Amino acid sequence: MLLGVPKEIKNHEYRVGLTPGSVRELTQRGHRVLVETSAGAGVGFADTDYLVAGAELVANAAEVFARAELIVKIKEPQPDECRQLRAGQILFTYLHLAPDPQQLALLLASGVTAIAYETVTAPGGGLPLLAPMSEVAGRMAIQAGASCLEKSRGGAGILLGGVPGVAPGRVAILGGGVVGYNAARMALGLGADVTLIERSGERLRWLDAQFSGRVRTLFATRDNIEAACLTADLIVGAVLIPGAAAPRLLDREQISRLHPGTVLVDVAIDQGGCFATSRPTTHADPTYSVDGVVHYCVANMPGAVARTSTLALNNATLPFVMALADLGWVQALRADPHLRNGLNLHAGQLTCAPVGEAQGIPTVDAEQVLKII
Repeated sequence: MLLGVPKEIKNHEYRVGLTPGSVRELTQRGHRVLVETSAGAGVGFADTDYLVAGAELVANAAEVFARAELIVKIKEPQPDECRQLRAGQILFTYLHLAPDPQQLALLLASGVTAIAYETVTAPGGGLPLLAPMSEVAGRMAIQAGASCLEKSRGGAGILLGGVPGVAPGRVAILGGGVVGYNAARMALGLGADVTLIERSGERLRWLDAQFSGRVRTLFATRDNIEAACLTADLIVGAVLIPGAAAPRLLDREQISRLHPGTVLVDVAIDQGGCFATSRPTTHADPTYSVDGVVHYCVANMPGAVARTSTLALNNATLPFVMALADLGWVQALRADPHLRNGLNLHAGQLTCAPVGEAQGIPTVDAEQVLKII
């Protein structure tokens, strides 16, 4: 199969869909890989590294999109990229379609077969292609939030760990999944006073055991969420419903009652955000304030640590890329129900029910699509 890796064009996005090591694995299996010039430069991979791995370098993204059968990316395609996709082509990347009607409309019009990293599942549960970036984002949420608490950045001027004789900062984490767990680890490591709120009783018991009682765990009721947030200095939104729009956990009125200088880090912003006042920001302009509350809502947080993120993600995606290349997308999805869960679009049809519900668009079942091909 002929695979293509374009350079990412989203604001301050330096990650790359395939590392030279991944390219070598694919070329050794008889596949061809097109890589746009300088696609890996942002994470320290030179064009010569790709050439040594067996890739063919091309001068621009247009050639990648025009020639490749399978496009492997990191971030959702931007409008210009969507318009270059075509029917019969496979796109494998993060999509986050639920809050993005423009991207959805363009991809439906293109006729492309789109498989989303974030809805691929694992045999034991979980989301194996979202987990590596969730680990990064959870840890970065505390790093970014701690920085935003500095007075010069609009925060309340609080050091999360405190100092002898001064209480530590208070952190409320909404969601106890991969993001929430990693955020709690980082906050606890800095010496913060941490409250973690989760709706699964089983997960709460696991979290309590992991932290040996050093993190305060609460069941996710409206009262508990409100009480924890109104006293917090840093609030991390870490909720996820696979493929669907994120639930809103703090409304506009509640946010107006947060004390000035509180910091909100909305890791759920890719799925629309979990705070009423959230809107996507970029690494170039990461924050804004509403009622004196600092909002950090960068939609590609792991892109700030692009090399770590690229390597971690490639470790997870490479087996699926090889399956798609070796078997073709139809046989790969028929053979693996978990990869099949990643199918979001095919030939102008939406196949992800949570996206359809969020956008008010009818869907078709992925298994039915595979039966008629």
